[in-house]
Order: sequence, then structure tokens, then C-alpha cells
Amino acid sequence: MTRPVDPVSDDDLQAYVDDQLAVARRIDVEAYLSAHPAAASRVMADLRTRDELRLALAETPRPASAATARLATAEAARRLEGALSRERWLRRLRVAATVALLIGAGWFAHAQFGHFGVSRVVASALPPAYVEDAVRAHRTAQVRAGMRSQPGADRYDPAEIRAATAIVMPVLPEDWKVEDVQVFPSAFGPSLELAVRTRELGAVSLFAVRPGSFDVVPATTVPKDDLTAAYWQVGEVAYAIVAPTDRAAGAAAGARDIDRTAAQLARSLY
Repeated sequence: MTRPVDPVSDDDLQAYVDDQLAVARRIDVEAYLSAHPAAASRVMADLRTRDELRLALAETPRPASAATARLATAEAARRLEGALSRERWLRRLRVAATVALLIGAGWFAHAQFGHFGVSRVVASALPPAYVEDAVRAHRTAQVRAGMRSQPGADRYDPAEIRAATAIVMPVLPEDWKVEDVQVFPSAFGPSLELAVRTRELGAVSLFAVRPGSFDVVPATTVPKDDLTAAYWQVGEVAYAIVAPTDRAAGAAAGARDIDRTAAQLARSLY
């Protein structure tokens, strides 16, 4: 049985140039580059610029050549900054184009159907498959939390997570306390589940996965039995936050709280 290959993104290519990928992911990127000469050419150019900069910084010039070395260092830094800025600009342009397309589709639907649309909090469309994975991960975390033989791994390192999984995590509110961090398998590479203790929502799970497609999806809330989940997607990474439904405050109020929290987390990714 062959191992499913997680699609290679521009973020993966940039992390490859920056030496921030795990060995297994580097192999995936190199396999992709071997089949895409244009991308390989761009990466090789960035690697050359990176190495020129490292060499210029590592060398200790003699006094007579100090000025020349400084010029070489400045030129290498300028070229590397230009390459990185170009990649970031292209990524932002793709995201902006996708957002514009979604907004245009929304205005067209509003013009065609008027006020008969369904709000995103009570949308009847089936949620993505990864939402079910997020709910299962949340229930598994609750079971594990009650077992003395399964201590939580509360060391949370977003930089290490990005290097190992190519998943960029949102900025967590300051009052959130991470109690467990777990990596789960998925169809397009590892997924991540954080068990978090919050002041407003109680014990929640934050789930992140690469679903295998590029999209921009705003925070959307759906009920799941005794739980409420809010999901969204930014580029090639999708997220979901799962929390118990607050029966005392009412299902609608609980959904609004989770929806507001999901929107806040989504904004931190831009």
C-alpha cells in the first residue's frame, strides 16, 4: 500500500529553502521538484542566493577586502529578500483572488435569492469531512484526560509543529492553557489536536489539518450532538474548534460564542 503524498505548497518550498522541514517532508518536496522543472529552477535560485549570503556572512575578510565583502553581503541579502518578498506577495495574491471570488459568488447569490439564504451559524450544508475528524479527536482527548496512565503532553511549540507538519497554527488568546498536544494521521499528512482550557468556553479542542485543497472558508458553526464545532480554512490548512454546547446559556448563545472565537483565531493567521 503506497503512502498518500501531501500536496506540496509554496510554504513547503519556502520551508525547504530555509531548512525547516523534517526529513520525510523534504523527500516529498524533492520528489515534487524532480517532476516540476520550473519550480525546481526557482528553488535552486533561492538556494544559491541563500548559500551566497551564508558564505558572505561566514567569511572573515582581510582589511583590504572588507569593503568588497560588505558589498557582496549586502547584494546577497538584497537578492534573498527580493526572492522571499516575491513568494509572499504571490501567496497573498492567490488568497486575495480566492476571497474576491467567494465574495462575488455571495453577492450573486444574494441578488438571485434575496433574504432566503441561510446564516452561516445554522447552515444546512454538510460540513467538510475534517470536522468529523475534529469531533472524534475531541472525544478521544476527553477520554485520555480521564486516564491516569495517559498523561497530557502540554509542551506546545508552534514553530516545531510547522517544521514537522507544514501546519501554521493560529495565535491563541493569552488566557488559554494548552493541556495536551497530539498528532493524528490523516489522508493528506499529519493533523494536530490541542486540548485547551479556556475561561469562556471551558475545555475545547483546536484541530488543524491539510485537507488536500486550497480554499478560503470563513468561520462556520455547526452543532454536533452535545458539542458545537466551528470550522474555517485559510489556504491549504483547515481548522476546527470543538466545545461542549452550553445548555444553560442556550444553544444559540453557545454557537455565537464559538463562532466569535473561531473568527478571532482565523484573523490571527493573516
